[in-house]
Amino acid sequence: MLRWEVKRMVTNQSNRNLVAALSYLLGFVTGIVILLVEKDDKFIRFHAMQSTVVSGALFILSFVLGFILAPIGILATLVNIIISIAGIIVWIVSMVKAYQGQLYKWPIAGDFSEKQISR
Repeated sequence: MLRWEVKRMVTNQSNRNLVAALSYLLGFVTGIVILLVEKDDKFIRFHAMQSTVVSGALFILSFVLGFILAPIGILATLVNIIISIAGIIVWIVSMVKAYQGQLYKWPIAGDFSEKQISR
C-alpha cells in the first residue's frame, strides 16, 4: 500500500514539473493557456506567469527595437540576433529548471510573477 502511494506521488510530482516546463514551450501562448487552466498549483502558475512575462517582454523589446533601428538595417539585424540568442538561452534554462522542480526566478520577471501569483 505504501509503495503505491509513493509511486503515485512521484508520478504526480513529475507531471507537475512537466506541466511547469511546458508552460515555456511556446512562450507567452502556452503561459497564458496554462494560467487559464491551472487554478490551484502555485508552482505551475508561477512558471506559467514567468513564461508569459519573460517571453512577452522579449517579444515587445524585439519589436520596438526593430522598429526604431529599422533605418539602420545591419544594426537592427544584429540586435534581433542578440535578443533571439538570449531568448533561446532563457527558454532552455527555464524549461530545464522547471522540469527539475526548481522555482528559478529571472531578475525582475521572477519577482513580478511571484507577486502576481500570490494575489
